Amino acid sequence: MARIGDADAVINIRASTRFTADVLAESPRLRLISIWGTGTDHVDLGAAKARGIAVANTPAVSAVAVAEHAVSLMFAVARQTVNIDAAVRRGEWPRAMVQQLHGKTLGVIGTGAIGREVARLGAGIGMHVIAWSFNRRGDHTWVTLEDLFRRADVVSVHVRQSPETIGMIRAEHFAMMKPGAIFINTARGRIVVERDLVDALRNARIAGAGLDVFETEPLPADSPLRLLPNVVLTPHAAGITREATEAGLAMAIDNVLAFRAGAPAHVVN
Repeated sequence: MARIGDADAVINIRASTRFTADVLAESPRLRLISIWGTGTDHVDLGAAKARGIAVANTPAVSAVAVAEHAVSLMFAVARQTVNIDAAVRRGEWPRAMVQQLHGKTLGVIGTGAIGREVARLGAGIGMHVIAWSFNRRGDHTWVTLEDLFRRADVVSVHVRQSPETIGMIRAEHFAMMKPGAIFINTARGRIVVERDLVDALRNARIAGAGLDVFETEPLPADSPLRLLPNVVLTPHAAGITREATEAGLAMAIDNVLAFRAGAPAHVVN
């Protein structure tokens, strides 16, 4: 609040920085929050609108980076790359019976820019893609959410966090999945009931998971996810590539310039 109290525009590059109603109340001159990234769950959009503060983001700028990361997690879990790497470093020479993704069914939850790119990459490696979304976009094989969990060999989550999506994936969905299925989340941790996912992984209800996001970030030292051998973990870094960072920061600056020129761009509230 001390840093932004006199500002009329703020560029935000970390979702851990919370723009609450109290913060906005202490920023009487603020008229624009320009976010690097797509997610706006760290901003009280209602309070911002009530105070006449526009909130802009950088849609799709990290779509390729996040999609590539999601697919890399699919491969890492399916091929047990992390565990096998550790074994080789210990002097072992394992012959793990791993999975291949070609010919498998990929279930994409959410078909925004990232979900569509994941679907494209999945099809490119020979996967059969099925999809579910709140708003259908793209030419996909559409199924119900329940059918997606039942049929998919890999489930990848790409919906935004909102009151509608918090906790939307829980025990009943993991119970529908195949025992050999893989769960991937590069969206937001709170979309998934984490304890239910832990139970499914611990009891081998599903084969594994690749996670870039968590209910609490950074991941707590006592998180049971740290101890599960069938999980690959990354630190909410899917969208952080050199290319996406440069493009996103440029767009965040352009959003400020456009707003001041009277032609607001990418405003979400």
